[in-house]
Amino acid sequence: MMNLLLGYSFYYPLTMSLLWIFGGIYYFLRLERNAPRPDQPPKLDYWPKATLVVPCHNEGDIIRETLQHAAQQDYPDFEIIAIDDGSSDDTGRILDELTGVYPQLRVLHFPENQGKAMGLRMAALAADSDYLICIDGDALLDRFATRWLMWHLATGPRVGAVTGNPRIRNRSTLLGRLQVGEFSSIIGLIKRAQRIYGRIFTVSGVIAGFRITALHQVGYWNTDMLTDDIDISWRLQMDFWDVRYEPNALCWLLMPETLVGLWKQRLRWAQGGVEVSRRYMKLLWVWPRRRMWFVLLEHILSVVWSYGILVVLVLAILGVFFRLPVSLTVPGPFPGWYGVILSAVCIVQFLVSMMIERRYEKTVGREFFWIIWYPLAFWMIGMLTTVVSVPLTLSKKIGARAVWESPDRGIQ
Repeated sequence: MMNLLLGYSFYYPLTMSLLWIFGGIYYFLRLERNAPRPDQPPKLDYWPKATLVVPCHNEGDIIRETLQHAAQQDYPDFEIIAIDDGSSDDTGRILDELTGVYPQLRVLHFPENQGKAMGLRMAALAADSDYLICIDGDALLDRFATRWLMWHLATGPRVGAVTGNPRIRNRSTLLGRLQVGEFSSIIGLIKRAQRIYGRIFTVSGVIAGFRITALHQVGYWNTDMLTDDIDISWRLQMDFWDVRYEPNALCWLLMPETLVGLWKQRLRWAQGGVEVSRRYMKLLWVWPRRRMWFVLLEHILSVVWSYGILVVLVLAILGVFFRLPVSLTVPGPFPGWYGVILSAVCIVQFLVSMMIERRYEKTVGREFFWIIWYPLAFWMIGMLTTVVSVPLTLSKKIGARAVWESPDRGIQ
């Protein structure tokens, strides 16, 4: 039994790393290698109007910079809708002030905190276009990001959503630098691999484009889900809309640089994954939705892995103080030779992803020294948040409104 548990605990991440490596390489060779650079977006004879949506809750310190980059988009026809969702700081006043600076800006004010999903719903109903480009309140859009996202939506009639390529702005601490590598070697590579087998687990909430027709067909964003981005991604794909990844659509965001802030963020992400699996699992077991099976299976296996690692760690600690039965004895911190192989494959994954990501950020290789510590630090956080998220999600009252909490924006 112990050999089975140890084998799964280490072979699962090994298998997934290899899948992401080969899927990412295939995606790069097929779709990226000869593609234009981010500053050379494709051309169309006609670009439809787009609506840039910026939900805000207590973003007074950073919203000016966000809207400045949004207003500077190299796109022929767009409007901006900012939502002040019950902010207790000066966000609302600043947004009203900026309407005099940017004529394409409109502001929606909510007197009380309604949650990001409700803000996005209202913006979709108020939009004067058929397409939304949704960004977070701290996202700095690359000048050409809207063109790249809109190219997919304008040329693909079955494209319901397109997710962009978030990059980390704050890199002054170890946690910040680790997340630079994470978004490149883990998240970016995963999205490439998932596009190869046909379905994406989630769009990036910080930058994503949507077709309003598709949103209307699935009922827009659910207001009772902690992670609106995961939920809408699953429902669009369950309704047979295509969800794509566009690495040339760049944006820069702030991430937590404290352990408390990182824990809260990752716990919310973990709860979101469990929520969608719980809600939609029964609806997936029909043949037309078979391409979602692997996405669900991948998530279930990751949850099982987290609990398996927890059991191994607890037994290892108990084994230091007590004599355990042989069947429950953990032989060491790594189960022999394949622990070394796992570490080597992780390093290869980091190298492959950084070689790919150099197209978008020349200096990303500088973070390689720091990213090698990622498995030790972030796997542990990911494991613990997953373990905690399952009972929290199962005990959550279905239908309860998910509202904003001001996130940790890091050390600025």
